[in-house]
Amino acid sequence: MKKFVMAAVAGTVAGVVATTQIAGPLLAQEAEKTTNVYEQLDLFGDIFERIRAQYVEDVDPGDLIEAAINGMLTSLDPHSSYLSPKDAEKMREQTRGEFGGLGIEVTQEEGFVKVVSPIDGTPAAEAGIEAGDFITHVDGESLLGLGLDDAVEMMRGPVGSEILITVVREGEPEPFDVSIVRDTIQLTAVRARTVGDTAVLRLTTFNEQTYPKMKEGLEQQIEEAGGIDNLNGIVIDMRNNPGGLLNQAIAVSDAFLEEGEIVSTRGRDIEDGDRVNATPGDLAMGKPIVVLINGGSASASEIVAGALQDHRRAIVIGTKSFGKGSVQTVMPLRGDGAMRLTTARYYTPSGRSIQALGVSPDIVVAQPPAAPETEEDDALSARPLRSEADLRGRLNNDSLTDDQIKQIEDDREKARKAAELREEDYQLAYAIDILKGLSALGPNE
Repeated sequence: MKKFVMAAVAGTVAGVVATTQIAGPLLAQEAEKTTNVYEQLDLFGDIFERIRAQYVEDVDPGDLIEAAINGMLTSLDPHSSYLSPKDAEKMREQTRGEFGGLGIEVTQEEGFVKVVSPIDGTPAAEAGIEAGDFITHVDGESLLGLGLDDAVEMMRGPVGSEILITVVREGEPEPFDVSIVRDTIQLTAVRARTVGDTAVLRLTTFNEQTYPKMKEGLEQQIEEAGGIDNLNGIVIDMRNNPGGLLNQAIAVSDAFLEEGEIVSTRGRDIEDGDRVNATPGDLAMGKPIVVLINGGSASASEIVAGALQDHRRAIVIGTKSFGKGSVQTVMPLRGDGAMRLTTARYYTPSGRSIQALGVSPDIVVAQPPAAPETEEDDALSARPLRSEADLRGRLNNDSLTDDQIKQIEDDREKARKAAELREEDYQLAYAIDILKGLSALGPNE
């Protein structure tokens, strides 16, 4: 018994010694880190006071503090930033669907402003700005070395005023200037139409209007078609959609999924993770879906494309998406400002992160560049094509009724319009052709 007690005491003493030897240095390191932080804050204070006292011009202390805060946030990643009260209000306007500007979603890369995507129907889109363009100068002034917010501020101005931006584009040998007239940007989140037997839903952004407008637009197309059975499928066009609100991306995905995970987010701490699942109900009632994406499809667009792709609910075609797989939380600050901070990464239902990789389409279809027509092309297209039906003395087709002949002529007209669409929008025509092919393989009734 005496030996047992001694062993226990010895074990306790050894434990105390071990704890002291391990915990002591750790506590010392933590204390040293805290000391270093306070020393650096003192250094910041010294620099702040020297600028106020000795800089060649008077500076606003508030501007200095804002610049320091923004510098701290932008050093983390391209999507974290400080929002002044004015910028915070502009961001709130944008999520509501109306704001002023050129109509481009931008990020920063290699010191320059990079266009994520132009927004449909805006001055930038009409001027021919493309996803992937670099903006290097505004009205002759270089943007190199400016923060993203400062660069964006240079592009803002009164509605109706003109701006000259210098663009560098891959494939173009030299930079070129583009003149754009600023306007109030009215975001139409969703445009719905029917092309042939296919409902086409064009999603331009994810703001508070996106899901309700998409639902309303699809229901209208179904009603005009005389019921869902008269449609062969749905195209969800998210090309050049820069993203937006996460809850809207979830709602759009849920609209076409009956069950299963839509997206999961993972923060620095495990307990901060979240997982969102679909609820029963499919607006498309099981009809096949094709999703269109390209290099300008980012963030919320990638959530929708990834969710529908992983659940095999849609065929994704186009080109690789932008690859923004992070979640930003906007946190209000005192004085009506706000802080946009990256707080999590998001993952598709299969567990893949899109960050810096993007969504890869199931079928890669690039949009061919518009080729200028030559005089020879014009002559060929103008030349009438003759067929058996044009020959004098031809035999009539006596195996078909008038109704059947009319049906054939109607089908021929649809094919002609489809051919015209290939010239106008090859990717969309390809998506519609896929749905047409799938419906051709369906059961005969």
